[in-house]
Amino acid sequence: MSDAPQQTPPELTAEELAAIEKKYDEGAATREVSTRFSAFLRYVALAFAAYHYLTAGFALPPDYWHMGWHLSGLFILIYALFPHLKSKTAFDLKTGAFHLGGVPFLDVLLMVLGTASALYLGFAWHGIPMLGIEEQTFRMGNPNSYDMVFGCILIVLVLDIARRTLGWILPLIICVFIAYALFGPVFPGILQHPGVKFRTFVSSMYFPQEGIFGVTLWVVSTIVFHFVLFGVIAQRTGLGQLFIDNATILAGRYTGGPAKVSVVSSAFFGTISGSSVANTVSTGALTIPNMKRLGYPGHFAGGVEAAASAGGQITPPIMGAAAFIMAEFLEVPYTTIVIAAIFPALLHYTGVFAVVHLMARRLGLKGMSKDMLPKLGAVWRDGWANLVPLVGLLTVLFSGYTPYMSAFCGISLALIAGMSRMKAPLTLAYPAAFIAFVLWKYAGGGFDLPMSLLLMGGAVLACFNPQERTTMPEMADTLETGVKYALAVGAASAAVGIVIGVINTTGVGFRIGFMVTQAAANLGGDLHGLFSIGSFELFSVEDLTLFISLVFIAIACILMGAGVPTTALYIMLVSVAQPALAQLGIPPIASHMFVLYYGVVAEITPPVCTSAYAAAAIANSNPFRTGLSAFSLGLGKVVAPMAFVYAPVLLFVSSTGFDFVEFTYTAASCIAGVVALSAAVVGYWLAPMGMVFRILLALAGLIFIAPSLQADLAALAVASPAIISQLLHARQAKAEAA
Repeated sequence: MSDAPQQTPPELTAEELAAIEKKYDEGAATREVSTRFSAFLRYVALAFAAYHYLTAGFALPPDYWHMGWHLSGLFILIYALFPHLKSKTAFDLKTGAFHLGGVPFLDVLLMVLGTASALYLGFAWHGIPMLGIEEQTFRMGNPNSYDMVFGCILIVLVLDIARRTLGWILPLIICVFIAYALFGPVFPGILQHPGVKFRTFVSSMYFPQEGIFGVTLWVVSTIVFHFVLFGVIAQRTGLGQLFIDNATILAGRYTGGPAKVSVVSSAFFGTISGSSVANTVSTGALTIPNMKRLGYPGHFAGGVEAAASAGGQITPPIMGAAAFIMAEFLEVPYTTIVIAAIFPALLHYTGVFAVVHLMARRLGLKGMSKDMLPKLGAVWRDGWANLVPLVGLLTVLFSGYTPYMSAFCGISLALIAGMSRMKAPLTLAYPAAFIAFVLWKYAGGGFDLPMSLLLMGGAVLACFNPQERTTMPEMADTLETGVKYALAVGAASAAVGIVIGVINTTGVGFRIGFMVTQAAANLGGDLHGLFSIGSFELFSVEDLTLFISLVFIAIACILMGAGVPTTALYIMLVSVAQPALAQLGIPPIASHMFVLYYGVVAEITPPVCTSAYAAAAIANSNPFRTGLSAFSLGLGKVVAPMAFVYAPVLLFVSSTGFDFVEFTYTAASCIAGVVALSAAVVGYWLAPMGMVFRILLALAGLIFIAPSLQADLAALAVASPAIISQLLHARQAKAEAA
């Protein structure tokens, strides 16, 4: 398939874009059901959304009930919408004798069993005397027969819903962890342990605090779902289009305009979306065809969008689900994670932006003409009200309130901005209800006066939204879509809880961490001789051990990330990497961000890079070549984690403290490294450059990332031949032009 610039893909319809998202986002592909069963599932999804929305604002029930209701919704919707095995006909409507509304009776049975096992814990928490069930406190570690039956059912079905929504890889990895827990004596060396009794295993996986009802499911059911819902509502009511229009105004006129629009709009969109594929499809539908019209090759246009969209999970303030789980693991406020992620996200987009700019210079591409750009006044005159929900959410979040309270306020304001208008008096019931809630919170001391006034003012202001009002059926469709987007991450969070339970029960994280550091220390000792002459040493054994450990963990993240969602990958790897990095003296937040970054890098690393494949479908380009382009564009994200491990000051909130001068110098060094890598990838800076100079710049870029004056001087020395050559070529070209 050719990637020639002149082959511009036609504009894709909303249905075609939805089909692309379904193909490459496994959680978006659902089967057809009958009209009546579809109506039932719609009511379930709306009840699911309403339950989470209301409990976020008013009060959460006990954890075992809350997570039980969340799991029940997952079982009903996943078993109804996701077939047992995926095939060409698996998603078609089937109404045979063994189907209920298009859903096989087997899936209906599994749906009932899953719901019963999820809710049993709540019903039996305080005991059921008539069945001989004692209080849960007396059953911890000593489960009765009912606990064993429902616990086994839950473990199996949680793995099954993860398989249906995300494929086989994640459940197979979890099965390895289960086997390790149960058959510890058969494992060799340091991995050997006495083994966990089956009854003890089921108990620890089933009861709260660890296992399935542990921190990951709690975070997703209490926080992540709400932010996913907010992102979908905000996008559908116009915030996404506002971002794209402003990105076009900011960057469209400059060299390679549409590609820069892709980078800027994806960065904006990343603030409300944690899904790389959804980000790619939403912004790529506009930016990819525009890039091809300008003259970018199809594979490069798709790669730009995929690399920029993959940054959504590391772009503050909302980021992806993993960021909320990180806050729980580190026991710090979520705002701390947001602040720490600012510079790493900036570094990623700097790298993508630099490659885009240099490629446009190399190809001689111009910006968009003035008549193609949206008018700033018109954009803000029509779309200003869509910022009200985002401002409200961020204000509440950064004022020290819980993430789910901020999500409740953001969703409330998004509903008002979408559905309430001063011209339609009946719709003012929505802002009236929210204002009553704010006054109730103020009276009870929940909100202070400035916060109350700001939220009430936002509710009134949103009613003056000049855009067309969203109707109740349209908003119901949006809420249903938001629930479907959250199914896959919910299934992953429940399944990965098993991994955390196994790690806590067996201590395998510390065992593997010790193995990694020992292997790195041995290899570092062997290599030390290459970097020392007599008493002089360029790198110490400790330096080499740290670097090799980081490389080992980075490779593991990228390899395991082939087909495993970022959130699940982060949870599994941080449980293993954290002990190893802690032994090497790395601050906890730096080690957690390191693992999260490489989990996101896996999304644009061939051969499995779903974001790039979705972009390739829009660009009509070769998927693998598009994946390679996305990976090369994301090189800044590949090397950035090394920087903030060596210089935690880049994260602002590290336990090592913050020094502005040190931060400024280190940040400048890292940006120089990313720009050098970008020039090496494109083969152009001020003029075209040969392979030798590209290699020198790539080496210099890697050395720049190491935050020290010696490293920077060495990087300048390595890069100087390429820099001098580029300056001479540029002067020559200027003289010829004159």
